[in-house]
Amino acid sequence: MTPFGNDLDALAAEFSARRGTLLATAYRLTGIRSDAEDAVQEAWLRLAGLDEDSRNEIRDLTAWLATVVGRICLDRLRSAHARREHYVGQWLPEPLVTQLDAPKRTDPVDEIVQREDLRLAAMVILDTLTPEQRVAFVLHDALSLPFDEIAGILECSPASARQHASRGRKALADADPPPRTSIEEQRQVLERFVAAIASGDITTLTELLHPDVVLIGDADGKARTARQVMAGQDKISRFLLGLRRMYPDEALTAATFLLVNGDLGLYVPPRPGSAGHRRLDAHLQTMALRDGRIVAIYDQANPDKLGAVPPAS
Repeated sequence: MTPFGNDLDALAAEFSARRGTLLATAYRLTGIRSDAEDAVQEAWLRLAGLDEDSRNEIRDLTAWLATVVGRICLDRLRSAHARREHYVGQWLPEPLVTQLDAPKRTDPVDEIVQREDLRLAAMVILDTLTPEQRVAFVLHDALSLPFDEIAGILECSPASARQHASRGRKALADADPPPRTSIEEQRQVLERFVAAIASGDITTLTELLHPDVVLIGDADGKARTARQVMAGQDKISRFLLGLRRMYPDEALTAATFLLVNGDLGLYVPPRPGSAGHRRLDAHLQTMALRDGRIVAIYDQANPDKLGAVPPAS
């Protein structure tokens, strides 16, 4: 690394060039956008706060920043695991929401959402790992951080750090999350999916669901969704058509397409209750496809995680 001395402008430019990668890494580690942004910002503050001699001792700026971000995110992960003992129902990552076909903005999230490793299907698997496995796997996978550096973050031996990463890698491989499909294919399937629910066509709806389909809802008791993971074509199709009868007919017609972690998602806005119908909470649904059929439905209904949903254009 070229010594920067007191040239903060040059240092800021080097940091900005790495910001997207650091943000993506921190999000993979925490699953929470605000935590990821805080970790990256804290890394910058620590870097900018170093004296000239300390800055000049940094030989690999990316590795230095990754180590700082890794330590911060490890602390967040450990506290999050303790908090989730009291979480109501299932937990899904906070979605990274952007508008479909919107002009490119300067938001760094726009630069990272297309990454294959940030799709919800992969993020959900990461959340099954221990904090140590997740940190070791992500830092080595995303940034090629050496295991002796990772060992320093985890306060373990390099051999243990390597084992943590290996177990994380194996868990992801065993889970075999479906790869990302094109937006065009996603739109075709989702449009048929919505039409089948709206018309009550259980045959078409069931045919659109993969035999291994699962539905995972996240609300933390603050909205209505499935509390347990639901599996099976017949069970999920009947569940969805049962919901259709509980809510106003306009609920689906008011839904809009958005990009969620780079994939097509369906935002259903809240609606008040009426005679014979329940009040509808806001929902953000994302689907993963395998062999042209829906293999996973992620139903985000926790209002604390829907703050980034942009207004309709």
